Amino acid sequence: MPNLVEIRDLHFSYGKRAILNDLHMDFPRGKVVAVMGGSGSGKTTVLRLIGGQVRPHKGAVTVDGQTVHKLKTDDLYLLRRKMGMLFQHGALFTDLTVYENVAFPLREHTDLPEELIRDLVLMKLHAVGLRNAARMKPGEISGGMARRVALARSIALDPQLIMYDEPFAGLDPISMGVTANLIRNLNAALGSTTILVSHDVKESFLIADYVYFLSQGKVVAHGTPDDMMASSDPYVKQFVHAESDGPVPFHYPGKSLEADLGLGARA
Repeated sequence: MPNLVEIRDLHFSYGKRAILNDLHMDFPRGKVVAVMGGSGSGKTTVLRLIGGQVRPHKGAVTVDGQTVHKLKTDDLYLLRRKMGMLFQHGALFTDLTVYENVAFPLREHTDLPEELIRDLVLMKLHAVGLRNAARMKPGEISGGMARRVALARSIALDPQLIMYDEPFAGLDPISMGVTANLIRNLNAALGSTTILVSHDVKESFLIADYVYFLSQGKVVAHGTPDDMMASSDPYVKQFVHAESDGPVPFHYPGKSLEADLGLGARA
């Protein structure tokens, strides 16, 4: 099966508010796929559907051949063991050391002896350049380092699928570049599939094999980063080149300024 994750004819709403409509997406094994779009376009909801946190109202998400929303609780937990997740801003346990944060999923999901857990944790921290920070607390390291600790935790179980929710948010340019390189290199080293949700065009395009653009809950464009850079689609062009106005307007829709000020009536 060439795709690890497939989304077919998917619809999802929060109450009466439609979030995703008729979504069709493929995430091939061993590839880095970026899911991009403006705030509120449904990017993070895609990750939640893949992880089984929410259920589609129509359509299906399959991971490794299993339809996620049809799984029983125990089977869903087993499937999640094949997934790694880097949450927005890292979401580290602030009262635990760097070492304990990375050890947490190993202790939670395996019966490995502590000696082996120690070796695995140090190997994961070494992979992100932070083995010598193992005994520090998250509050004692920089934001960029904390994001790398969260990355080490997300790969603790050598997952088939790694999902990143805004991994570059709030990072300085150096930390951004380091994180991007780690995502690409770890994907290759683990042979995993990576789904990258991000607003950051430059770093995402440098490491992604394929890109999906979402707008108002729909896929409006998809292709390689080079395809997207050359795209004449108005939405993609506005997003990629950071234009202030276009299909996504600068002003929130509603009455004109003249109408609010009563200028039309005076005229």
